[in-house]
Amino acid sequence: MSVEERNESAWLLTPEGAVDDTLRQRMRRFDDGDELDAVIVGCGAGGSTMLQRLARFGWRVAALDAGPFWDPEEDWVSDEAASHQLYWTEPREIGGSDPVPLGSNNSGRGVGGSMVHYAGYTPRFHPSDFHTFTVDGVGADWPIHYEQLRGYYERLEEELPVAGEHWPWGDPHGYPHRPHPVGGNGEVFMRGAERAGIRVKVGPVAIPSGRFGHRAHCIYRGFCLQGCKVNAKASPLITHIPDAIAHGAEVRPDCMVTAIGVDDLTGRATGVRYVRDGLERFQRASVVIVAGYAIETPRLLLNSASARFPDGLCNDHDQVGRYVMVQGAPQTAGRFDEEIRMYKAPPPEVSTEEFYETDPSKPYKRGFSVQTVSPLPITWAEHVMAQGYWGTEFRNYMSDYVHWAVLGALCEFLPQADNRVTLADETDRHGMPIAHFAYSQCENDRKVMDAATAVMERILKAADADEVITINRYAHLVGGARMAADERHGVVDADCRTFAIPNLYITDGSVLPTQGSANPALTIMAVAARAADRMARRS
Repeated sequence: MSVEERNESAWLLTPEGAVDDTLRQRMRRFDDGDELDAVIVGCGAGGSTMLQRLARFGWRVAALDAGPFWDPEEDWVSDEAASHQLYWTEPREIGGSDPVPLGSNNSGRGVGGSMVHYAGYTPRFHPSDFHTFTVDGVGADWPIHYEQLRGYYERLEEELPVAGEHWPWGDPHGYPHRPHPVGGNGEVFMRGAERAGIRVKVGPVAIPSGRFGHRAHCIYRGFCLQGCKVNAKASPLITHIPDAIAHGAEVRPDCMVTAIGVDDLTGRATGVRYVRDGLERFQRASVVIVAGYAIETPRLLLNSASARFPDGLCNDHDQVGRYVMVQGAPQTAGRFDEEIRMYKAPPPEVSTEEFYETDPSKPYKRGFSVQTVSPLPITWAEHVMAQGYWGTEFRNYMSDYVHWAVLGALCEFLPQADNRVTLADETDRHGMPIAHFAYSQCENDRKVMDAATAVMERILKAADADEVITINRYAHLVGGARMAADERHGVVDADCRTFAIPNLYITDGSVLPTQGSANPALTIMAVAARAADRMARRS
């Protein structure tokens, strides 16, 4: 397959690199009464990948998303405050001993999902991530192995495409595009890591290093987390969604799916109930695919209770909503006399996975990775205020912004059954019970986060930082409908098909049994691509 055939979406933009409105205008449209081959709930990493794959297989398929169909040129601005429309800010409840704030850090609103405002970082999971219980005695074993995803990782790295240095960790591999130039924050990280004896590499980011098709060159403006206005950063909105539409798929925005229909006599899913323009509708389909992510997917299953499933769809063994995970994501900042201007590059650009695997000499299992993170001014203000600074001291830190470098860790927190999503008593504007997410850390989680903080402080001090400050935070939700060998331990099988309903699939981050210390987007896409292949082969 040629580069253009594989990356058709890069040529579906206008020659100026903008979204081609005529493609959406020509999009195939189905009626609710049409029985589709498949209907997909959600257009994020997993849903968009499924949509594109199934459309290329010739399926009659539509994807429904609760948010709008974004136009980067019209809707996005280089402004943190004006970018909150990209986040899922519908009401939710949080609880547990370590509640996790929800919103901008770990959810997305609109076609493209969280990948519209993710940082563009696309590492693979390590082979060890797929059997942590067997090897380390913690977490869970996946019912698939790394080798079954390797080919999908490789293809997706070409489709996005991904730029970076040769990667020495996990399963060593290269990337299709050379790494990007390193900004000031990356230079600090590399200098401190070299002095501390820690190996680092540049990349991988889903941003081509140069113009690619009609996609523009990255302009290093630092607003990856607010949506890439020039369409240099890959997201499903400009990669897999246009490709799917060009192959006959429909994308239906502003459609809130509230329940999955199931025939109690046959035990099969019949379609989805959804609200659009204030009206309740029902879309029929031979296959239903849910890709709403770690909070909304369990919420939808639990809200789809019926006579056959009184406790929620696919919840005979009380597995729906359990084992939701976040990554510990402490951030450590260091001040330098020279100007760093950390925003002048992709936020995560330089990384190390030297501490990813279990080290028998440490008092904890599994590990963490470290990346540059480069918060913009509002996020930097939150970092400073978390230290208790206000008034004159706060203003001094803010005026000193260009002198700071910031590193962030991704710590592997372990799956625990009581970290879960349930339905609250309160309902949303559609009359649907909102999600309640309870989360508590275990002792291993705390030890890993302390170790990651110590490493980041060591690196910044080795780079000659005058001052170092750290805040604790979370990133990347996964779990809630996990993949397992049987229905007593999970919700879906190795092919992402639910154990309870043979034509109901889940293909988002909620199926991940463990989360590693890597950003999950590429792995979610790889799992979905594999599921699409298996589904098409089975049909």
